Amino acid sequence: MTPGIDVIDVRRSFGRVAAVRGITLSAYPGRITGLVGPNGAGKTTLLLMLASLLQPDAGHIRIAGADPVTDPAGVRRAVGWMPDALGAWAALSARETLVYTGRLYGMPRSQAQARALALLERVGLDALQNAPARVLSRGQKQRLGLARALVHDPQVLLLDEPASGLDPQARIDLRLLLRSFADAGRTVLVSSHVLAELEEMVDDAVFVVGGQSVAAPAEPRRTRRWRLRVLGEPPTPVTVAGAAGLAPDDVAIDRDAMTLPFASEDDAAAGLARLVHAGIRVVEFVPAVGRLEQTFLDLGGAS
Repeated sequence: MTPGIDVIDVRRSFGRVAAVRGITLSAYPGRITGLVGPNGAGKTTLLLMLASLLQPDAGHIRIAGADPVTDPAGVRRAVGWMPDALGAWAALSARETLVYTGRLYGMPRSQAQARALALLERVGLDALQNAPARVLSRGQKQRLGLARALVHDPQVLLLDEPASGLDPQARIDLRLLLRSFADAGRTVLVSSHVLAELEEMVDDAVFVVGGQSVAAPAEPRRTRRWRLRVLGEPPTPVTVAGAAGLAPDDVAIDRDAMTLPFASEDDAAAGLARLVHAGIRVVEFVPAVGRLEQTFLDLGGAS
């Protein structure tokens, strides 16, 4: 399958500061790819290059087959770009923002107006269509920014911290919307430093540390803790440790549960079997941190 986004050893510096020092990634149609890294890792700089708003110093980029350096217009036709901050015209209403965006993409006014109303309903802002952008909350501006990125029905969607400021229901709505977008055969690249958000939505992940893409280890490099919750009165940590084959100090209390360390999933499965065999009524046994977070911790531990 041809990638919707193809990046090979891209680099970009600002004076003596190397913001991107060698990032390689592929993102495919029909899938949501997460761009994972801490603040300052170079994620936004990379997204600006993908959106044709910043030229790379070196490397190869193709977006839907187009080169953002030699064919920026082709890239902009293919890409929906949602920056971290809306950057809208403050005096325009939410509806006017989308109508003018559609007009900038060459839509007839009637088509732009219909598209604006449909998108405002889709992102839950139809009741605020006449409100000026300056009065919208942070979360509402995020939803307007997403609608603006979708105006021209792009094949590739670039999102920089899209869930920032959203309430829980809006985060669920965002996840479902992005899934429907990917299921329709589009390419979605989502950047965030909040790994719990990405864990719920992405199919693939690219890890960026210090401006470079870093391969995830095939196996976890550090012990992973698992969350245990039992039915009824919980046994003591000493009892749980003994049943699971762990040292007493290994078991920690976490509110209404306990956490237990295991070096691998095989060890965790064996520990769970011993707990059940010992008569402990287990109702929850899950990793205490998500897979993305665990991988990122492993990468930090390797540096």
